[in-house]
Amino acid sequence: MNPLLSEPPTCVNDIGTLCRTVFEMTGNAWLSGAVGWLANAPLRILIILVVAFVVRFVVRRTIDRLARGASNGKTPRILRPLKERAPQTIGALVSERRQQRAQTIGSVMKSLVSFLVWGLAFMLILGEIGINLGPIIASAGIVGVALGFGAQNLVKDFLSGVFMMLEDQYGVGDIVDVGPATGTIESVGLRVTTLRDVNGTVWYVRNGEILRVGNSSQGFAVAVVDVPLGYSADIEAATEVIKRIVTDETGTEPVSEDVLEPPEVLGVDKVTPESITVRLTVKVRAGRQWAVQRALRARIIPALEEAGIEPPLGRLYGQK
Repeated sequence: MNPLLSEPPTCVNDIGTLCRTVFEMTGNAWLSGAVGWLANAPLRILIILVVAFVVRFVVRRTIDRLARGASNGKTPRILRPLKERAPQTIGALVSERRQQRAQTIGSVMKSLVSFLVWGLAFMLILGEIGINLGPIIASAGIVGVALGFGAQNLVKDFLSGVFMMLEDQYGVGDIVDVGPATGTIESVGLRVTTLRDVNGTVWYVRNGEILRVGNSSQGFAVAVVDVPLGYSADIEAATEVIKRIVTDETGTEPVSEDVLEPPEVLGVDKVTPESITVRLTVKVRAGRQWAVQRALRARIIPALEEAGIEPPLGRLYGQK
């Protein structure tokens, strides 16, 4: 209600109101309108602010409760409807990954709730003080389009981070290849993913620039070992030695803890001017393929030398 109207305000028609009482006593339309506005609008604005604060507080507390639980080894309730691909092989990092994912999703939800609640409260307050919201909404739409166009890369990074969190494409402790860099994930944010490669270099990759992700820490992995042999080597004898060593090694600890299926010797895989390559594969737990490969190589090469299997031509030259 605008108190500067020259005509009597409509509140004078309400029997028993302070506005009508002041108008009857003074006959002043402006004063009675001002008293009526001050008696009603501030109270309604206060109620709007209190309700907005209570709603925001309750919803944020609910989101915080839903995001708790990962530190105790439990899956936070906010993540239960979502698919999780975190491998158990990363051990204690599973809880850290769940907690980070839950906190990130919770933070996005709380920010969205705050924006919606306070935005609605602000528009209701403007309506109470008599401001026409039509031009403001139109101007806000134009400004929003301009800001969105100027910050499209930032919006792209943010949206990519949100969907990556929801889909659990990768998380803390995973070994991934994201194109620009390959390494172990150290932190995952809504805008930037941080990973460290084998040389210790920390890479900061924008989520919006990640076009494809190769995750070596989900489900299972395959340890591939290529064994080079000389041209005159007995392939059948070498294959038998390899089968025996691999069967013994994968059946004893600590390698046996990582092996999921019996090893398979595929036979000759490649022939080069220097050597003949025999390949074997072992299905192992995700992220453990490199450790298994190193352990098998360390046993196979000495066993072949003890059995008198001829090494590649390059090694013979190197021994002279």
